[in-house]
Amino acid sequence: LRAAGVEAFGVPLDVTDDASATAAARLIEEQAGRLDVLVNNAGITGGMPQEPTRVDPATIRTVVETNVIGVIRVTNAMMPLLRRSASPRIVNMSSSVGSLTRQSGTAGEQTTGPVAVAYAPSKTFLNAVTLQYARELSGTNILINAGCPGFVATDLNGFRGVRTPEQGAAIAIKLATLPDDGPTG
Repeated sequence: LRAAGVEAFGVPLDVTDDASATAAARLIEEQAGRLDVLVNNAGITGGMPQEPTRVDPATIRTVVETNVIGVIRVTNAMMPLLRRSASPRIVNMSSSVGSLTRQSGTAGEQTTGPVAVAYAPSKTFLNAVTLQYARELSGTNILINAGCPGFVATDLNGFRGVRTPEQGAAIAIKLATLPDDGPTG
């Protein structure tokens, strides 16, 4: 990013910890005074497969804590900084498995991958949360969208994905650089 002339710096953050989110917001405020783009990219699967009849409810709780509540925690902590930006963008990294149509196999969609009673619904939940933020933020300059990077080779899937991290990042870049009249939700 720096090579492209973008000011960027890393911030330590544990999305499951309120104090960590608050500290990260404070650090960003000290370093930049505002936040132009928030990409909520933290995510866990909770291990696979996850059959509903065999899953430990603690697994579901842990996955939702990271994949959904973590997004809410971090977004809310960063909201005052986003409001200071001229064209703030929030990108929530979701997954095609968050689609109820895809999960059910209706409308010609193929169900793929293992049964994932924690991971897949967490992405459905994240999509719904993204829409709720968009509704609340309608009429402001903040655009929020969920994007699917595709099956990217990362530690989340044991590097079995067919897309590179750069290919997966393309959707986040597109959504982070939408024009002011771009879509939200």
